Amino acid sequence: MANVQLAKNLWSMKFKAPEIIEEYFGAGQFISILVCDTWEHPLRRPMSIADVKGDCISIIYKTVGAVTKSLAKMHPGDSINVLGPLGNTFTGWEDGRDSILVGGGVGLAPMLNLHKMVKTSTIIIGARTSEEHFLSHSPQEGIFLTTDDGSIGIRGTVIPTLESQVMSKQNPKIFACGPEPMLKAVQSFALENQIPTQLSVESYMACGIGICQGCAIKKTEKEGIMRQTYHEKYDLVCVNGPVFSAEEVTFD
Repeated sequence: MANVQLAKNLWSMKFKAPEIIEEYFGAGQFISILVCDTWEHPLRRPMSIADVKGDCISIIYKTVGAVTKSLAKMHPGDSINVLGPLGNTFTGWEDGRDSILVGGGVGLAPMLNLHKMVKTSTIIIGARTSEEHFLSHSPQEGIFLTTDDGSIGIRGTVIPTLESQVMSKQNPKIFACGPEPMLKAVQSFALENQIPTQLSVESYMACGIGICQGCAIKKTEKEGIMRQTYHEKYDLVCVNGPVFSAEEVTFD
């Protein structure tokens, strides 16, 4: 196991998981970690897979509470309870389109994973400040960093940079993962401009396998289709996702 800090409150963990890797299909999938098997913190935490090499999986996580802070205190030789791989994958990146990847927060993990697979892709990563970035702003290599305060890369959200990159591509396709406000903005831009887009949705999950129903997301209403039952109106991020096309889901 390796567990290192990448940036402010941002950590990377690598650990051996050969049985999970045997079932791994590709970027977009996630694992569910039981960090503390106690009454105080009994729930698992979903973590996107950031990389797979040999018999090892890498994740990128943010220390925001007691559970993730305890995760940051783990050392080589420690063991961890992991369920996975879970969820579906990004698709269509191999169809010859110009792939534009957009990540924000810990949503950069699946984007970095996909970026390794899509050799000619452009990747845009947003954060509030330079302290939360660990990559270099390198437009000549297709790597664009944005910050709310302009302390590194391009000032502002990821959207203006996404717009300019879409304009420079002949046949763009967008892949995105990050906080809900970012995904809503990417979705709105993509639908308005009729750009094929896949969104990896972040959600709170207790089980990761569809039992707890805690990660429900509303399906987009379609003209002429009456959705009446709960299962007709909602999908589960853990089972039906986390990757959805921009047309499939609605963020309330």
